[in-house]
Amino acid sequence: MTDLLPDSDRKIEQPRLWRDNGWTARVIKNEDDDGWAVAMIKDGEPEPALIGPWTMGRDKKNPKPLDGNAFNTLVKTAAEFVRRHEQQLHATLHQRITVSAKQARVTVSLDIVPDDEHPSATLTAQDEAGAALAQRQVSPGFKLNRASATAWADGGFQKPD
Repeated sequence: MTDLLPDSDRKIEQPRLWRDNGWTARVIKNEDDDGWAVAMIKDGEPEPALIGPWTMGRDKKNPKPLDGNAFNTLVKTAAEFVRRHEQQLHATLHQRITVSAKQARVTVSLDIVPDDEHPSATLTAQDEAGAALAQRQVSPGFKLNRASATAWADGGFQKPD
């Protein structure tokens, strides 16, 4: 896919390669069978955001050519897939739960900083007014759930195991 790198903002409309609006669609041979697939690549990304099956042409050997409607649908689908992935990643890295502990409502947050060499995580507690009650460094593998949040708050916000 190195031919996608130069002049990546240039619009292309070819039967097996379309580029526009920050996306490139490339029809490729499906490695798993005799069919075809389409790879959707967001500009600046090294890997496709989405690869899906592509329709065979009338001759049942070659792929159906890309067109404007198909490209627009593919862009919409790929962008939605990327958006959902980003939302899921954010939800995994920034968790929050509110529990009752010592007759008060406490919101406990776990914020994970992924890093290949030095990942980290911070556990934070706030009262109902949003005032900080405690903050502790924890393992990035710490499991935040109702039981762990309640135990941490009931235990006086000591460093959890």
